[in-house]
Amino acid sequence: MDIDASITSRLKPTLAAVNDPVVVTSSAQLRQAADEWRQATVVGLDTEFVRERTYRAALGLVQVSDGETAWLVDPLAVEDMSPLTSLLEDPATTKVIHSGSEDFEVLHHELGAQLRGVVDSQIACAMLGQSLQLGYHHAAQWLLDVEVEKDQTRSNWLRRPLSDDQHRYAALDVVLLPFMIERLRPQLEEKQRWAWLEEEVERAIQKSVEDTDPQLAWMRISGAGGLDDMQRTALASLAAWREEVAIRKNLARGFVISDAGLIALARRQPGTVGDIKTIEAIHPRAASRYGEAWNALIDAARNQQPVAPLPQLSPEQRRLMKLMKQRVAATAGELEVDAALLASRKQLEDLLFSYLENGAVPERFGGWRMDIVTHQLLEILDQPDKVE
Repeated sequence: MDIDASITSRLKPTLAAVNDPVVVTSSAQLRQAADEWRQATVVGLDTEFVRERTYRAALGLVQVSDGETAWLVDPLAVEDMSPLTSLLEDPATTKVIHSGSEDFEVLHHELGAQLRGVVDSQIACAMLGQSLQLGYHHAAQWLLDVEVEKDQTRSNWLRRPLSDDQHRYAALDVVLLPFMIERLRPQLEEKQRWAWLEEEVERAIQKSVEDTDPQLAWMRISGAGGLDDMQRTALASLAAWREEVAIRKNLARGFVISDAGLIALARRQPGTVGDIKTIEAIHPRAASRYGEAWNALIDAARNQQPVAPLPQLSPEQRRLMKLMKQRVAATAGELEVDAALLASRKQLEDLLFSYLENGAVPERFGGWRMDIVTHQLLEILDQPDKVE
């Protein structure tokens, strides 16, 4: 993609400023930074967080840039984060983020922010033909011909002090975002897709802040489809229990018990804590701590109404799925976009099961997708005998 000379010239001082970001460690500094943010109509936004042992991600840093300066806000040091929250909730300032779903979640849960005025440059790139999984460094190369280092991606952002390399990495991850959207917006507006972007980001924000229903947690576990009725019902109870414990203790699910451990419990349905300790996939300490609770859940599940299995495609439904995938691929080709932007296989299955069962269309297939592709998909489902 050809780069405008004016953008190239403005990038030089911006890239130089990456070596000298403004590190915000007090409430007074944050208020001063917020005064400068309010003067900008567009800012870049990014976060660094740690999510290894905890259920919720722990916020380690928030980066903001107007394209000239990078501010690195330290949430571990700043007592009053409300000026940042005000920016996040202000629709008058456009916040540009890249691949923001996890950022949306951590900002909502850590700061209580109700995000408004946010756009996602990854989704914007996908609406112009790039992969829906396009990383920040590839987007920077494509849009701005700038190479972005990724050598600090596995840093511990909760350990203090942060190094100069971490500061530089964090700053570089945000300063280019205003330039990216400057390049992307005119092209999206020309194709009448800017409203698509706004709608898609709002959908992503809503999805990111929705809590998992513990009663549905078993559906995400690999191997659940191979269980019989009694085993599946036990798994559903065990998975719901794990979800609730993980939330209450703020532990990653695997640090309560692994998926493999849950499947093993559901399959073998041990009768004693000693039996549980023979299961290789379960740590002995977890067996000692939770074994009685697991056995009680398994015993109770034997007297419950069996949990319905995950829906399976019939031969006719597989034929319809093939036709739906072909329609999505054809439409994506006409639009010159990644087919995954329109619908993944899992999303098409959700549409098929939901529509055939009760005539409902999942929310994702409303909005801008309705006229673009959803009506065509529903025609396939409405008149299967007429579709070859």
